[in-house]
Amino acid sequence: MTTKLLIAYYSSTGTGTQMVNWAKEAAEANGAEVRLRKVHELAPDVAIDSNPAWRKNVEASADIPEVTSDDLLWADAYIFSSPSRFGVMASQLKQFFDLQGGLWAQGKLANKFVTAFSSAQNPNGGQEQVIQGIYTVMQHWGAIIVPAGYVNPSTFAAGGNPYGTSASIDSEGNMLKAAEVKAAIQDQTKRLVEVTSKYLGE
Repeated sequence: MTTKLLIAYYSSTGTGTQMVNWAKEAAEANGAEVRLRKVHELAPDVAIDSNPAWRKNVEASADIPEVTSDDLLWADAYIFSSPSRFGVMASQLKQFFDLQGGLWAQGKLANKFVTAFSSAQNPNGGQEQVIQGIYTVMQHWGAIIVPAGYVNPSTFAAGGNPYGTSASIDSEGNMLKAAEVKAAIQDQTKRLVEVTSKYLGE
């Protein structure tokens, strides 16, 4: 049985989009069937148009489908990614979670394997808190959390976050230590696929 992986994310200016594309590459390279999905944008056009990088990312990711509850049901494992918004996950991802009460009540979100990524404009911008917030929701769902841990050297090289790979962005919108972040994301994704595969008996 091939591991079915849902990667669902929110990104405004493109850092998160890059991160989940690296995860998708790693997951497919390790034999997973992947659905890459973005969450629904809640911000108005006036806000998006105020930041050229935001508008550019919206247009660049226009072909990526929006995530649905059916995607959650389909998947064996999840990767969720969100930037920090004042130390918590983006409201766009939180709203998607908030709409899953029906599936949760039926127990249909339990026993899924999950890991998470985050980003912020500086190394102490709430990345760890965002990931822990995502994991709090997952605990309510009864999901099985697979953190990055300290099992791969790439975790240390990318900044040492054991909860999940996190990126920092400079004032020009460039990802710091991008090569190291990519390696950590790919190792974290590989670990998720391997753990899920063992559970499924592959």
